[in-house]
Amino acid sequence: MRSDRRALATAFAALLPPDDHGRVSRSIARPARLDRQAVDALAGVLAAQRRLDDAVGAAPLVRPTEAQLLTVKQLLRDARGPHRDALLGVVAEYVQFAGWLHASAGNYVEASVHLYDAVELADEAGEGTLAAQALNFRGYIARRQGRPAAVARWFDAAYRTPGAHAAQRMGDAAQAAQGYAQLGERETAKRLLGEAGNLAEAARAQPPGTAYWLTPDFQRLSLGLAHLGMAEYGAAADHLRAGLDGLPAEQRHADWTAEYRAALEEAERAR
Repeated sequence: MRSDRRALATAFAALLPPDDHGRVSRSIARPARLDRQAVDALAGVLAAQRRLDDAVGAAPLVRPTEAQLLTVKQLLRDARGPHRDALLGVVAEYVQFAGWLHASAGNYVEASVHLYDAVELADEAGEGTLAAQALNFRGYIARRQGRPAAVARWFDAAYRTPGAHAAQRMGDAAQAAQGYAQLGERETAKRLLGEAGNLAEAARAQPPGTAYWLTPDFQRLSLGLAHLGMAEYGAAADHLRAGLDGLPAEQRHADWTAEYRAALEEAERAR
């Protein structure tokens, strides 16, 4: 057991400052003595990994993230004391991020398993924003697979998740509208698109750190997909172009932008 813990501690060695690495290593070796600084250090590694995904893409991050996930899951299993609840939220986000990486890389079975677990952990942690985001990523998988019924189902579920942030709910309502429009349920799609618009002001508040990309400019990408699903090509092209142009520099060439660039080309051809 001790050798396993030593091996797991090395998963973070290159990613942490020396002081934080020492805290994490001690927590892995003695989970009953988990402290808040170690939890915060793990959360910092995860935040850095999420930003790195924007720069290098999902595929190079899958294996190292899975190794880190093994570490934090084992730490959660053995942890005791007042800081375990905080660790639970970090682990729920780690599982969700691993699911996103697999989804983005096209590994849909692995992604779905992780995202199912992420919802369970988020519910246990009482983190509605994390649960909503995991459901949102299930909708993303369905969209990549061309399954509009599942698109509508998962984004609608994310939209209605208790505790979701207004910025999440706005994007989820718009993306659910796209799914319903593709199913021919235009009135439902129009209603959801209207509800998304009604959330625009509240959505301008700082998004949760676990969904840091949900800026007003990013929301226009989701609105663009909704209008594209409704065959409103001019509005779709305008939203998609503005959303892509408004992305911060570090996100403009991220792998996940390819979907929106393709949607913009489709809207421009059809308008």
